[in-house]
Amino acid sequence: MSLTPELASRLRSLSLTAPDKTPAPSLPFPLTVAAFCLLWASAFSVAKLGLFDCPPLLLLTIRFLLAGVLVLGGTRLAGRPLRLTRRDVTIFAALGLANQAVYLGLSYVGMGSVSSGLTALVISANPVLAAVLAAVFLDERLTWRKALGLGLGILGVAIVVNGRLAGGSDDPAGLVYVFAALVSLVTGTILFKRFAPTGDLWTGNGVQSLAAGIALMPVALMTESVGDITPTWRLAFSLSFLVLLVSIVAYMLWFQMLAVAGATAASAWHFLMPPLGLLFGWLVLAEPVAAADLIGIVPVAVGIWLVTRAPKVQARAGG
Repeated sequence: MSLTPELASRLRSLSLTAPDKTPAPSLPFPLTVAAFCLLWASAFSVAKLGLFDCPPLLLLTIRFLLAGVLVLGGTRLAGRPLRLTRRDVTIFAALGLANQAVYLGLSYVGMGSVSSGLTALVISANPVLAAVLAAVFLDERLTWRKALGLGLGILGVAIVVNGRLAGGSDDPAGLVYVFAALVSLVTGTILFKRFAPTGDLWTGNGVQSLAAGIALMPVALMTESVGDITPTWRLAFSLSFLVLLVSIVAYMLWFQMLAVAGATAASAWHFLMPPLGLLFGWLVLAEPVAAADLIGIVPVAVGIWLVTRAPKVQARAGG
């Protein structure tokens, strides 16, 4: 799934999800939120499960190509047009490189020596960093609430990273890859806000996935060996989960949340991702969770909430 809360907010402001084209929620809103949070937060631990049997870039290449074909095929079967302007194709393809190929490529390589829980925690801070870079490059206002959220996010990540490095459970080189992945994801967010494509969202998402897969394929084939892929049920489960449940189902649930609650309210649920990411790492991969992890996720979660929460609107006199 490549869409961040900031991207979704911008998409909504551009009316890319017209009421007649947005699928009606099929679940009660609390169940929709629960399903989305569980799928999104579990993605890194399930991905690391697949990395036991497949090199990271080859795994991503297969995932992106399958997701792109399925999304575009499903879009066509649903009767939605597969038409985009040349400008939109270029922008969506560039976003695919930043938000999928580079971002997840670096993340998956980093997870070779870093726990999935720590990876999820670092990446979950993207709304905080995006708010700061948007103030610098897009002249968006950096309020005291966002500044405080940034400080808390940095503090929380620092607590967890320091504890992991001191305990020797994670490798500093792997962390460099994960932090670089975070920067790539936020860069994609800023590029989207700056150039804002206006084409059909579903078609654009398919283009992003295909562009990411096509771009990664030669790199994966040059740096990794297809012979290192071990066809196992574990790998089949990981790929199926990532393609169908994360890239497609979680994406649909996210837009159902947007339709019901709006972009800002829906984005606030992302403050649950840091603890859920660590929880899934523990459940799926038996990754240890130290006291520093539990302490560090609190300021990260609060920081994300401060950045994504809606400002209070003053009521007009006599209104």
